Amino acid sequence: MAFLEVKGYRKKFGETQVLKGISFSLEKGEVLAIIGSSGGGKTTLLRCLNFLEIPDEGELYLSGEKLFDAKEKNQNSDAKIRKKRLHFGLVFQQFNLFPQYSVFKNITLAQVLLAKAEYRRTRKEFAEQLKRAERGERKALKQKQNLFLQSMKAEQREGIKEKAEKLLERVGLSDKRNAYPFELSGGQQQRVAIARALALNPDILCFDEPTSALDPELTGEVLKVIKSLKDSGSTMIVVTHEMEFAKNVADHVIFMADGVIEEEGSPEEVFDNPKSDKTKAFLRKSLEEIF
Repeated sequence: MAFLEVKGYRKKFGETQVLKGISFSLEKGEVLAIIGSSGGGKTTLLRCLNFLEIPDEGELYLSGEKLFDAKEKNQNSDAKIRKKRLHFGLVFQQFNLFPQYSVFKNITLAQVLLAKAEYRRTRKEFAEQLKRAERGERKALKQKQNLFLQSMKAEQREGIKEKAEKLLERVGLSDKRNAYPFELSGGQQQRVAIARALALNPDILCFDEPTSALDPELTGEVLKVIKSLKDSGSTMIVVTHEMEFAKNVADHVIFMADGVIEEEGSPEEVFDNPKSDKTKAFLRKSLEEIF
């Protein structure tokens, strides 16, 4: 059983059909590279996987569990979609860091918001328990609950801080903890974005052209971090125009064109022995642009 299964994803905007029945699978710990010309549907596919867009048709399974089915409209409410989104992390082309926040706060913000939501849920549950308790038991119960909530808040705060510090070290930015995005290079900003995505422990980490906004000399530092994530066993989907990176790092490659998977296979199959004329033309053009 595959770790991730996507079946029949279709998506259109107005009269334009962008995804025309995308199906693929991915094993845990594998890296999938998605290549293709602009306009082929690559970014829309990533956005659909992350539930930033909702497919018009299709199903998605994670570890054998049905996570999404376009036909089950009642299963796709905003609250349920937000919860499903946590299974995926997305690193954007343009970093999308909050300019008013430090590196540390950019990384921890989503964790803090989730921790606060969990704290509020627990406090609400405790309030319901107090209502049901006998009058003589309420004082002792309230004291016990307050101690638990204090401990919970302290543990949340310390856990978030510890995780952020480890992630900063992992992406090589411990010394930039208190810096602001405008004080960082493009490569450093993208590494912060990667750390932010990792902070929520996604099952699958997705990258949308992670080096397209970078100068060539900064591209290597970001690709090095992604390579280290592969070495540590992360499951990743990378939309990329870096053909050499895709060839050397990916376990599986998909070439998309005109909203369909034109060709897929191992890097050796797709890059060294492509079958589709469209794939051949794309790879030939990519090679010409390099030289």
